[in-house]
Amino acid sequence: MRGSPAVCSRVVGGWLFRHRGWLPVPLFAACLLPLPHARLAGFVLLALGEGLRLWAVGHIGRKSRTRDDRVGALSETGPYARLRNPLYVGNLLLWSGIGVLAWPSALWVVPALVTHYSFIVRWEEAQLERQLGEPYRDYLRRVPRWLPLGPRRAGRWDGGEALRSERGTFAVLSLVGAALWARCYLPL
Repeated sequence: MRGSPAVCSRVVGGWLFRHRGWLPVPLFAACLLPLPHARLAGFVLLALGEGLRLWAVGHIGRKSRTRDDRVGALSETGPYARLRNPLYVGNLLLWSGIGVLAWPSALWVVPALVTHYSFIVRWEEAQLERQLGEPYRDYLRRVPRWLPLGPRRAGRWDGGEALRSERGTFAVLSLVGAALWARCYLPL
């Protein structure tokens, strides 16, 4: 059925997945009015988000940077043993931190990103289920989508791989930080 919600979710989710790296940046454009008392909370959210991303990328590797619908082996260690989408949760924390730094934009940034990542995750889960089959369906039954309530499995974390893979995120955060600093401390 062409106009069904599943088709819409698949099309929108696929498009958002391919462009997921830069799509939150326009949301940031409206976030350049920080309040002094929100800075600490914003930086804590940024640090938590990037910390979660580094932990996740250290377990999944560079395959998380793909823009096509091919998938690698199922990752079930580190944060992937506790929740299915630690990179997206990390992104949500990062951009929420930016939203808080530029309050009151968090009031619309957070709901927009929750919607954004919900489409992506549904699309991605369909791809993983189609390509990985029963092992992925078993993973879906054991590990929650968003909240870290699943079992613990340590696995091997590759810090070098995580840092190499996060270069793009560090570049975006540097640009965002410079823009926030300029907005707060340079006269217009």
